[in-house]
Amino acid sequence: MSTTPAARGWEVSLSSATRPRAAVVDEAVRTVAGLALWVGLLLVAYWWVRDGGLGALGSAGAALTGLGQLSGLVGSVLLLAQVLLMARIPALERAFGQDRLAGLHRTIGFTSFNLVLVHVLTVTWGYAAGSLLAVPTTLWELTWDYPGMLLAAAATLCLVLVVVTSVRAARRRLRYESWHLMHLYAYLGVGLALPHQLWTGGQFTASSARTVFWWGTWIVAAGAVLAWRVGLPVVVNLRHRLRVTSVVGEAPGVWSVYVTGRRLDLLRVEPGQFLTWRFLGAPGRSRAHPYSLSAAPDGCSLRITVADAGDGSRDVATLRPGTRAFVEGPYGRLSPRAREAGASGKVAFLGAGVGITPLRSLLEGMAYPPGAAVYVERYQHTPLFAAEVDQIAAERGARVLRLPGRRRADGSWLPHLSAPVDDVGALRGWIPDVAERDLYVCGPPAWTESVRAAARAAGVPDRQLHIEKFEW
Repeated sequence: MSTTPAARGWEVSLSSATRPRAAVVDEAVRTVAGLALWVGLLLVAYWWVRDGGLGALGSAGAALTGLGQLSGLVGSVLLLAQVLLMARIPALERAFGQDRLAGLHRTIGFTSFNLVLVHVLTVTWGYAAGSLLAVPTTLWELTWDYPGMLLAAAATLCLVLVVVTSVRAARRRLRYESWHLMHLYAYLGVGLALPHQLWTGGQFTASSARTVFWWGTWIVAAGAVLAWRVGLPVVVNLRHRLRVTSVVGEAPGVWSVYVTGRRLDLLRVEPGQFLTWRFLGAPGRSRAHPYSLSAAPDGCSLRITVADAGDGSRDVATLRPGTRAFVEGPYGRLSPRAREAGASGKVAFLGAGVGITPLRSLLEGMAYPPGAAVYVERYQHTPLFAAEVDQIAAERGARVLRLPGRRRADGSWLPHLSAPVDDVGALRGWIPDVAERDLYVCGPPAWTESVRAAARAAGVPDRQLHIEKFEW
């Protein structure tokens, strides 16, 4: 198996002693995104102060109402921010990566929801002149008598549904597909809140600048969702018309799916990235699953490798040639773009189980000098793609290390070894210059965290540690 021209096209500049240009650009995007959020929050806080928010803190009722107004303003900004975080905006996807965006989305989502509840409670309590006993009656009157309040109540219920199903205990009881469907109610909740804000929120329309700000942010958020979560996937799939060519068993409960299509050279996917897949006309066609490429894209075909995880993934074994595929993406930063190490080009790949699939595509498609790559695979029974990996390693001068057997203990990434060595010592022993390398890691969550801890203790900077978590 030779390295394809498309794979060689993903080269990162290795001649510069400074950080790769993509790393600098992505850091700038992250900085600008953070500043934009803080500017929005400070701006609405400034408007609240300018409207006399601090001066209204004299009486209990006015103070409660003022606090409710501030929490509503801040919560509205955060609601729009979480929509933008998960709108699949390419610049944000490239800069943050899907798992980091999901984490930020979760944190901001819970914060905005709590602020919405504070807004509802304090405004109602304030209108009730500080009397708790009058709160239920006042809430009923506000809901029925004020314009847009019924829609706001429906919006709050939608957000409650999303938050309740996002709690870890609830998520463990739900299939990913059910959770994903319920999560779409967040868009409905944000949309239903708009009339209430514009009709009854004086802070939203008190000046032309405020009107432009709020309408502008709403239009940007809605436009981002329509463009990148709806429009772009439709365009991509109409252009490429992906279809299954074959399904091959790799190991017990593991299958590779080969897909081809039109003009795949125009599909901007890098080795190591993942797409979400629906196979039309097959069982579970309404459900999307995130699967990484297990071979470097060559402009003619794609390959994914799927393990039977009990969530409908075993259905890929029954796919027939010609089955149409609908994809969204590509997503993820477990790709050449994330490289930080600079001029040496040194890289190491550490994977376990089916998590080795994106690393196998990186081993094939990433640019690195001969002798600069180390590929470490942890497995229990049979290594995946053993013959392919050995051939790639021979052609490209990579070193391969395979670690068979079960983990020796919880909190360790190692199997049972004949020599007494700790996790950090083993990592440094096998890869003495690990701190100088970009380290790509993919595997089960607990194992991955063990690798992260060992790598940090071995001196690997966080910016050179690239980990993708396929959690929801």
